[in-house]
Amino acid sequence: MRRICVDMDEVMADTLAEHLRRYNQTFDEEVTPDDLVGKGLWEVAPIDRQQQLRAFLDAEDFFEDLALMPGAQDVLKGLSTRFEIFIATQAMTVPNSLGPKYRWLQRHFPFIPPTHYVFCGNKSILRADYLIDDLPRNLQRFQGLGLLYSAPHNLATTGFTRVNNWQEVAEYFAGVKE
Repeated sequence: MRRICVDMDEVMADTLAEHLRRYNQTFDEEVTPDDLVGKGLWEVAPIDRQQQLRAFLDAEDFFEDLALMPGAQDVLKGLSTRFEIFIATQAMTVPNSLGPKYRWLQRHFPFIPPTHYVFCGNKSILRADYLIDDLPRNLQRFQGLGLLYSAPHNLATTGFTRVNNWQEVAEYFAGVKE
């Protein structure tokens, strides 16, 4: 059975929406995803706000109730009947996220067993046929076929097979033999 690794943040879970919500609320701003085309929130926020940006991520409740990316549950459930699905998230970059991410996955993706969660810091260790991720650097280090999941920060990136949403993920894998 072929194996697909799937990133969590900005692929399955809408972390950007929560980060923007907290940022805008704290600093009385109105930054939108459209303001971030080609860059991350870290590049837009003034230097004196960088520590607070990190504090948002380190908060115990940040990763607990993230919104689902539309279609992620249904498409992954369907793919799990044909492929071995692993969730690969760089949780080690935010150690406080381990518990909340685990609980989030259990709540929203009960059909993916916990033995298929990979909490890592560097995705070059992954051994799979496919990786769906929003960060080009993760795809560059990956030895299988990488699919770049569109997010504001990577919209100008080229050189990868791009999927814009979960419907496109489903369409891509409809033509792939197990």
